[in-house]
Amino acid sequence: MEEIDLKEMFQMFWNKKIEIIVIILLFMIGGIIYTSEFTVPMYSSSTTLVLATSEDAETTANTTITATDITINSKLVSTYSELVKSKNILREVIYNLEVPIEEETLRKQVKVSSVKNTELIEIVVENEEAQTAAKIANEIAKVFTEKVKEIYNINNVQIVDHAEITSQPSNINYLKSAILFTGIGIVIAVIYVIVANMIDTTIKTAEDIEKNFNVPVLSSIPMIEKLSDERKYKR
Repeated sequence: MEEIDLKEMFQMFWNKKIEIIVIILLFMIGGIIYTSEFTVPMYSSSTTLVLATSEDAETTANTTITATDITINSKLVSTYSELVKSKNILREVIYNLEVPIEEETLRKQVKVSSVKNTELIEIVVENEEAQTAAKIANEIAKVFTEKVKEIYNINNVQIVDHAEITSQPSNINYLKSAILFTGIGIVIAVIYVIVANMIDTTIKTAEDIEKNFNVPVLSSIPMIEKLSDERKYKR
């Protein structure tokens, strides 16, 4: 019984193969068009910071919180990561660069992450303009290192990599969009076939009669249209 059901299911999808292909192609093409025409390109630039113990003996001797007292570990990295997106730093960045952007908007554009099992902090800025994204990322790194000196009175943050201008949008990937919308198209096509089969109550084969009415088929009338056409030609 299970084998028959699988065959029927395969036949059900095979009979709708044209519709399935059309639906999948429409979604795939629609996804590419949506990505290229309606998605606003965003550009990302990143800068990397490293936490390093200060070697200035005079500085560490005269501070309340010394580089020796503060262990450079994951907890300190997490603290610094949150400090990067603080109001004071973002406001100073906006003021220094004179960029027409709201503080909350800038906070959403900034992503801070720590590299696992290291003392590295990566600051990523996403903006509609590639040059602006790089400028903001570099300015945040600069202001942040200065704020760390003010708050902790230590110099244990150094810039490893400066942000560079990127030419390719970070949020547009045509291959990824095509695969995603193709997957959606497949799901929609499967749903369409199942619903269409449920709605279609017509009898197509003798097996349908036996299955739906539980009565045996004693005889059937063959298709004679083709035969009639052949007889016409013979006449």
